[in-house]
Amino acid sequence: MKRIFAAGLVSTLALANAALADITIAHVYGKTGPFEAYAKQSHDGLMMGLEYATGGTMEINGEKIVVIEKDTQLKPENGKALLEEAYGDDEVDLAIGPVSSGVALAMLPVAAEYEKILIVHPAVADSITGENWNRYIFRTGRNSSQDAVAQAIAMAGDGVKIATLAQDYAFGRDGIAAFREALEGTGAEIVHEEYVPTDTTDFTAAGERIFNAMKDLEGDKKVFVLWAGGGNPMGKLNAMDPGRFGIELATGGNILAALTGYKEFPGMEGAIYYYYELPDNEVNDWLVEQHQARFGSPPDFFTAGGMTTGIAVVEAIKKAGSTDTEALISAMEGMEWMTPKGMMKFRAEDHQALQSMYHFKIRVDDNVEWAVPELVKELTIDDLPIPIRNQ
Repeated sequence: MKRIFAAGLVSTLALANAALADITIAHVYGKTGPFEAYAKQSHDGLMMGLEYATGGTMEINGEKIVVIEKDTQLKPENGKALLEEAYGDDEVDLAIGPVSSGVALAMLPVAAEYEKILIVHPAVADSITGENWNRYIFRTGRNSSQDAVAQAIAMAGDGVKIATLAQDYAFGRDGIAAFREALEGTGAEIVHEEYVPTDTTDFTAAGERIFNAMKDLEGDKKVFVLWAGGGNPMGKLNAMDPGRFGIELATGGNILAALTGYKEFPGMEGAIYYYYELPDNEVNDWLVEQHQARFGSPPDFFTAGGMTTGIAVVEAIKKAGSTDTEALISAMEGMEWMTPKGMMKFRAEDHQALQSMYHFKIRVDDNVEWAVPELVKELTIDDLPIPIRNQ
């Protein structure tokens, strides 16, 4: 009996040690709610990135990668609690997420408390790697300033008058603040700002205030819409006929489902984080081919970002030689790695991933379900002077 018990104990310990040898990652993100499409893309891309970077083994140095999913339901209090659970109860090596900037801001202090890495993707607000940042935070996604500087390049011009419409939370507020700063010295100026609730579907009042503020101005007049999720503000503002006041609408890039609405705006210029036909590299070729084969569609906006994150995780652990937090921080600061968008680099000062953006012009093709953002110019890391905001 003693021998049997001892053998059982050894077996149990062996299994426990094997489990402890796994590289465990928590993906804490809004699987349900208004950003569900963003979340699915992000997770699909993450798993494809881990697969690509490990050559299909899903192992690093013989240790299996295990990904635990946790649904924040886009609630900040859930994000905080679930990240605490991941670090404390699940003892994950690192975490990734979330979708919402508001949720991300609630999660940042948890990473500092547990002294564990949180890789932020795809939440965008500048404050994540700005005033609310801590040394355990890295972001593979773009930030509001990257969106804003790229959009300013696409929209600005001497004497251009711009009004803005954005959601009234961190993503919208930070985005417009960065856009305003990016326009300095370009000859363009913001003449009116509107912020509305994230779930707004009726834009009549906001549109009327914008048009009243702009209708008597001279020169080029544009409304920049910064929006995430549903509501279709571009289409509803366009239905109010801004052209009668000489006003054009403009916005940045978006997921394929949203790009269907851009067919109303042939010739519109803006900046986009990713569109599957724009990058030219082997990583993107693999992503496009595999995504089409597996899902019957091209990879989308956040799929590429998820893949970027998965590759970053593998490269960081390989470079660090372990999942020790301090070793990972040392490895990741200044780390460069290849992604579907080309080479990216974690800036040492704030751990923001520096990356290309794409200046586009909308082309409408009757044979394509969505509007096509044709490349005007790739805006490289050197073209995008992104402020450091955590100092």
